[in-house]
Amino acid sequence: MVEKEATMATKEEVQEALEEGLYCIGCGAKMQTTDKEEVGFLPMSALQKQLESEQLLCQRCFRLRHYNEIQPVSLTDDDFIKLLHQVSEAKALIVYVLDLFDFSGSTIPGLPRFVGSDNPIFVVGNKVDLLPKSLKPNKIKDWVRGQLKEQGIKPVDVALTSAAHPANLDDILSTIDELRAGRDVYVVGTTNVGKSTLINQIIKSKTGVQELITTSRFPGTTLDQIAIPLDDGKALIDTPGIIKADQYAHQVSDKDLKYVLPKNEIKARTYQLNPEQTIFIGGLARFDLLAGVGDQKTSATFYFENNLNLHRTKMAGADDFYEKHQGSLLAPVPKDQSAKLVGHEFKTKTAADLVFAGLGFITLPAGVTVKGYAPAGVAVFLRKAMI
Repeated sequence: MVEKEATMATKEEVQEALEEGLYCIGCGAKMQTTDKEEVGFLPMSALQKQLESEQLLCQRCFRLRHYNEIQPVSLTDDDFIKLLHQVSEAKALIVYVLDLFDFSGSTIPGLPRFVGSDNPIFVVGNKVDLLPKSLKPNKIKDWVRGQLKEQGIKPVDVALTSAAHPANLDDILSTIDELRAGRDVYVVGTTNVGKSTLINQIIKSKTGVQELITTSRFPGTTLDQIAIPLDDGKALIDTPGIIKADQYAHQVSDKDLKYVLPKNEIKARTYQLNPEQTIFIGGLARFDLLAGVGDQKTSATFYFENNLNLHRTKMAGADDFYEKHQGSLLAPVPKDQSAKLVGHEFKTKTAADLVFAGLGFITLPAGVTVKGYAPAGVAVFLRKAMI
């Protein structure tokens, strides 16, 4: 400790280093000591102590890593888009990380426009461990390709993994090496898809260094591009996650993020429903079966975080039931408890998933009329059934 204090950098040395450019290894932000509300802030005294270290962390990343505290930052969605758009000017392999559980909520509309139409796209479907183990990998890959085709994206390859519990990591590394052909590799995706976790696993595999990049449940953890040198002089680059405001992660308090970002395999919960029955999904969403097929009961299978309680009731009186039990029996609830849930009505033509973006989905048969309720601004829609 005495030796470390004796070699602590002076304020003049810190200022000179700041002018040359210092960057947080956790989020990629440029370090600064003047404005604690802006990204990259670290008090001068702390930066004097850290300067000799190769582990420079801004105050935000330090608190996030050691105390699991999140500090708001002043970056806007446009800032993130602008940073990602820089990729289009590079000749690179694009590794597009998608959340298989929240697939639609993790896609980036117009991706080729942002990353360059000539740059090949290698898709990595993350969080495969959340899906039922009975679901065959090839079926998932075919479903992913079909969904991407509708968005005008034809990936050069599709891989499945779980960044939190590494699966197929060696195959993914081999595919990246094969496809990049001496180019830089840019890893892109929306917030909370697990990009930085995946890169940390790659770094650990290559170097043995653990948790180099800051990761957390909180949206927007990576604030600028973070480059990790590769053997041939090129780099593996982690880009900021695009923030999609229509996801549930932006509708709940920090303590309730665990209900919208599951960590373990989702257990299917199936209900046999009569018309005009309601299922509340905690206090965050609501599902109404308006009409089934003939006299048969309708089978509806719910895929949501296992600890998120589902409560069945009659549609008549459901509004009053929600008002009475919001926050107690029906919990958790959106941050803005005064806002009403907005309904979206659909009729299924084929087997389909009713998706609540960033929360989960309900698999339904063909020919039923349903209504999904979510906070204003959250996307609710039908898609081809995944399972």
